[in-house]
Amino acid sequence: MKIGVYFCKCGTNISGKVDADDVRERIGTGSGEVHFRSVDFMCSEEGKAFLEKEVREKGLERVVVSACSPREHEATFMRVLAKAGLNSYLLQMVNAREQVAWVTEERAKATEKVARYINAAVRRVALHDPLEKKEVDACPDVLVIGAGPAGLKLALSMAEAGRKVVVVEKTPVIGGMPVRFEELFPAMECGPCMLEPVMGDVLHGEHAEKIELLTMAQVTDVVGSYGNFTVTIRQAPRYTDMRKCIGCAECIEPCPVSAQNEFNCGLSGRKAISFPFAGALPNAPFIDGSLCLRERGEECRLCKDACPMEDAIDFGDTEKILKRNVGAIVIAIGSGLYDCRNIPALGYGTFPDVYTGVEFERIMASNGPTEGEIRTTEGTPPGAVAIVHCVGSLDGNHKEYCSGVCCQYAFKFNRMIEKKLPGTKVYHLYKELALSGKEEFSLYQHARNNPDTTFIRYADIGDLKVTRQSGGKVMRFRNVMGEEGDIPVDMVILCPAVVPVKEANALGALLEAAHDRFGFFEELHGRMDSAQSTIKGVYLAGTCQAPMDIQKAMNQGMAVAGYTLSGLVAGRKIEINPLAALVDADRCSGCRVCISVCPYRAISYDAEKGVSAVNDLLCQGCGTCVAACPSGAATGNHFTTREIFAEIEGVLA
Repeated sequence: MKIGVYFCKCGTNISGKVDADDVRERIGTGSGEVHFRSVDFMCSEEGKAFLEKEVREKGLERVVVSACSPREHEATFMRVLAKAGLNSYLLQMVNAREQVAWVTEERAKATEKVARYINAAVRRVALHDPLEKKEVDACPDVLVIGAGPAGLKLALSMAEAGRKVVVVEKTPVIGGMPVRFEELFPAMECGPCMLEPVMGDVLHGEHAEKIELLTMAQVTDVVGSYGNFTVTIRQAPRYTDMRKCIGCAECIEPCPVSAQNEFNCGLSGRKAISFPFAGALPNAPFIDGSLCLRERGEECRLCKDACPMEDAIDFGDTEKILKRNVGAIVIAIGSGLYDCRNIPALGYGTFPDVYTGVEFERIMASNGPTEGEIRTTEGTPPGAVAIVHCVGSLDGNHKEYCSGVCCQYAFKFNRMIEKKLPGTKVYHLYKELALSGKEEFSLYQHARNNPDTTFIRYADIGDLKVTRQSGGKVMRFRNVMGEEGDIPVDMVILCPAVVPVKEANALGALLEAAHDRFGFFEELHGRMDSAQSTIKGVYLAGTCQAPMDIQKAMNQGMAVAGYTLSGLVAGRKIEINPLAALVDADRCSGCRVCISVCPYRAISYDAEKGVSAVNDLLCQGCGTCVAACPSGAATGNHFTTREIFAEIEGVLA
């Protein structure tokens, strides 16, 4: 067997620490004829042309390239082998740069190490099989989980490009959190007004027929891989037909059952049939099955009798289990807020008129519980408001990171309080200020220039405490200088850290998508690939990946659109990596251990034959089944036991 060994000097990157002539003398012949050559730059056009010529003219049967990381140029040299007429998988690379030259100080030791690595590669590559890639049809459709700004913008962009999109939203409404906000920083734009064109186009626009919107729905199962996912979705009954309902709300008032409205953060009530809030889209109410008297076995038709449209309310609506085939999945489920009850000294849940930022947003909204009027629980306008920044953020005892958006909406609150209640004293208690961006300084400057606004910097959240005294509440503080003070306040607004939603863990387990140490979905690369997850074909958009504002969320959604539009093209096939697992039916005992450990659900059990079988389309070549198989029936292409032991023997020889 003729094996070509090509030593790339990589300028002085490798040759500065490794002696090529000494390496040549140390190379063993193994079981074949070894042809050794040194090249200045293998990855250059001249180097690639030289390698192609060598493979052709010398009739090489295997090739070892000692150069940089396979991550950099393994695909490059595989293409060269294919052009030369040699199977591209009859190649083995040695990482002589990152693993040796860059990390080994002594030249003699670096040279010996490279020689041992090359000997290992020579023995290993002799056992390589000529694998062939397979091609399969790919589905160009996309599933988006979450109908917030990022998810909707992405879905609309995909539909405009002619792709079909399935949008799964767990709530009865679309638009995410921003549609509940009256004004958005930094330009004080109306949130619903800004998002309405996107929401309107998704629901009724020119490309709406390409978008399947499933509200009150959740993904329950996912099988498959990039290009060919099969997704199971459970959709709860809405009990209203959105095609027939005209949104007149005549059905709501007669309903005899009331409960807290979670869309108003529990600050107001709603009926068992209701709109989450005025202006919510889709413009059709929903019936909460957990509240409706009919679900308790009682006969009630008051809402249906009040409805002017025939059959718009459908008591016969049932839960649906849907299956959809898609090529990519986008996670856009948004984020939540840190539970302020974890910092009891701030009085949240204990004292009245202590609110989170989202709760105060709803208080200020004209379609909120107070119709936009800022009032205390006693019904009077507050004379003094304390806004506490960094509640749980930048704190080793809570969340170490900065959420980024809190300062901006805190200064937005300052502006809106000034607008609605001129003369109200506003106190900003902050640890740090985050004001990045070309427009973000404006609200801060407005607050700084307001004579009714006071800034107090504290060092630790434990230096703040809300107490009750005669006449009302008092915010006690110790500033960064160690000085203590009291502020009489009528209302306290807390700006909590942005955290992952509780559903993130279950969805991550379902999709095999990893989480970072903070619980957000982990991106492929924090700077270069923040829109891709660690699982191919599963993408991230918006605050499920990290705290961010609407602009960044929208941009990330568009980045995902770019990935999917370029990677999944109708009529174009995708290649299946042949580095997959195999099961030897003659050795398989049918114990099914491999099925239980496979993270990609790529192995099934053939009951007729009593053995396991691997689906090449789903297998990602991780090797988990190979390690777990008690009979050795499972093997991995290019990672067989013989190849691995040959490599070890080559290093130790």
